[in-house]
Amino acid sequence: MGDSLIDNGNNNFLITTAKCNYSPYGIDYPGGATGRFSNARNLPDFLAEFLGFQKPIPPFATANHTDILRGLNYGSGGAGILDQTAAQLGGRISLNRQLQNHGSTVSKTTLLLGLNATRAREYLNKCLYIVNIGSDDYINNYLMPHVYPTSTLYTPDQFAEILIQQYSQQLRTLYGYGARKIAIFGLGLLGCLPVYANGTACIDSINNIVTPFNNRLRPLIDTLNTDLPGAQFILIDSSSISAGIDPSALGIRVGNAPCCQVHQFDGMCVAGKVPCSNRDEYTFWDNFHPTQIMIRAMAERAYTAILPPTLTHSIFVVSLNYKISLIFHTRRFFLEKNIC
Repeated sequence: MGDSLIDNGNNNFLITTAKCNYSPYGIDYPGGATGRFSNARNLPDFLAEFLGFQKPIPPFATANHTDILRGLNYGSGGAGILDQTAAQLGGRISLNRQLQNHGSTVSKTTLLLGLNATRAREYLNKCLYIVNIGSDDYINNYLMPHVYPTSTLYTPDQFAEILIQQYSQQLRTLYGYGARKIAIFGLGLLGCLPVYANGTACIDSINNIVTPFNNRLRPLIDTLNTDLPGAQFILIDSSSISAGIDPSALGIRVGNAPCCQVHQFDGMCVAGKVPCSNRDEYTFWDNFHPTQIMIRAMAERAYTAILPPTLTHSIFVVSLNYKISLIFHTRRFFLEKNIC
């Protein structure tokens, strides 16, 4: 679940400017543009590969019954924790609506497996859930004072608290559907996006606005792991991961400009325009989204990097590899049966 960093085609069927089912998006992806906000593969594609899936997790919008039992991608470009986020873009599937879609999937799973509601939830207890959302609540809400009043109504601390309170309820709803193993991505360094940096260094003032949200995520994960029996929430510290990647080691030379020619009004690639040819030397594909080479590096660190444990009581190896140590035997069981 999540926003444009997760979306792999769900927005293709919406009336919205937040979709990318056109060239040059997907220029390096087999078959071309699919709805991924990238030149090729996106974050869920790499995580699925690392977890042992032979094919990408399909979008909810086009999934069939077989897909439902293997896994679904509910992500939507422009999606926010708040329903009103990114309204100026047109259609998008907020986290609340993604949860509603998952609720329908739970019902279908119950029918497909011939289980009662309790057994179906026990089945879903064994699956891994990944949630990456919140960036648009800043990019397409708080940081757009000409469209949204939130930055005049609330300080960064107050806005972060509003988001966290809402997020807490949403994650509890996901738990109520049977989710137990849930990886939560924090927000990245938004002040380093080309839409803000614009060929210069990162804008610290923007990163500082987002910091209160990230600072509240760890206590939120602590609380959820304490309050919800059997919950195993994992925090992926995106900002630390981004700061820990050396772009030059990847061969990246350009870190503050997009590879494709972008529209001034929305920062997306201009349809049909030829992008840079040296795409593996760019951090960013458009004004908001990384290139495949950077996405892979971020996914690898999210999957394998282990940060020092916190001093709190919760389970905190900030990495998806931690998930493997918890449920490898479960994962292998379900892979062998082509179920989960």
